[in-house]
Amino acid sequence: MDATPTDDPAEVAAALRLTMSRIVRKLRLRKSAVGDVTLSEGSVLARLDRDGPDSPTSLAALDGVRPQAMATTLAALEERGLVSRTPDPGDGRRSVMAVTAAGRQVVADRRSTSVRKLADALERDFTPDERATLHAVLPLLDRLAERL
Repeated sequence: MDATPTDDPAEVAAALRLTMSRIVRKLRLRKSAVGDVTLSEGSVLARLDRDGPDSPTSLAALDGVRPQAMATTLAALEERGLVSRTPDPGDGRRSVMAVTAAGRQVVADRRSTSVRKLADALERDFTPDERATLHAVLPLLDRLAERL
């Protein structure tokens, strides 16, 4: 990757996408590795764990998938006892999904494996100043994620 700084949005976007894709690919766990969940199932579990109960429609919108795809994901998670479904107290026609204790454990196991991989690489191959630089850019990356 070219180390020359640029403020061209297209160049920054292309470089950022390439780099983040490489990181995600390296951290991605195989379905059978931790908790037997797919990437999309893991994403839903993590969101419910972090943000609390939510409707299937809202979860689909937040993950950028069709409601039918989210329904399939939620059904698979519910079948394995990783999420629970309750009627929405404000609208009995709707459901609210919540992560169960078993689902929280899957999230924690997946997170600890990924965090361990990242921490090992950061400790082994990066200086304290480089780690501080990476830490300093996290609020920008978080803001970018919210805007996508």
